[in-house]
Amino acid sequence: MPTALQMASDDAALAAAVKRSRKLLNKRAVVAAAASAVPVPGLDWMVDAAMLSKLIPEINKEFGLTPQQLDRLEPKKRDQVQKAVTMVGSVLIGKFISRDLVIKAATKIGVRLTTKQVAKYVPLAGQIVSAAVGYAAIRYFGEEHMKDCIRVAKQAQLDVPALEYSA
Repeated sequence: MPTALQMASDDAALAAAVKRSRKLLNKRAVVAAAASAVPVPGLDWMVDAAMLSKLIPEINKEFGLTPQQLDRLEPKKRDQVQKAVTMVGSVLIGKFISRDLVIKAATKIGVRLTTKQVAKYVPLAGQIVSAAVGYAAIRYFGEEHMKDCIRVAKQAQLDVPALEYSA
């Protein structure tokens, strides 16, 4: 399977959006990994949901796919984007992101998160495994979302904004 960057390699604007999104993703995944290592029941799930509910809109913004950005498009282009979103099957593009929506979408990575929950209670080694699984799960979820954004942008022939990320 190609990575998001490989999928975007033929379009400089898309590739730049992937690179900006990956910077955001890496920061959030490290925080999620740290929370995963703490053996407090439910803490990592809360942190993951909070991280993803902030990360997904930021990734959408990089690709010009937030509700506000879509509202500024001409009606014909907006319809093209909505059709592309439907074809891709994403519930996270062009929508206001809530924790409930993130949790619904996170069922894709549910097995990894369950493994993380169990592993964290094994002293030291379990916490390391839990942190690694937490990091990988958030990275996977973010990478898959970026791929969906690329598919939508390409299918709708959407001009991706040339945004500068400020951390």
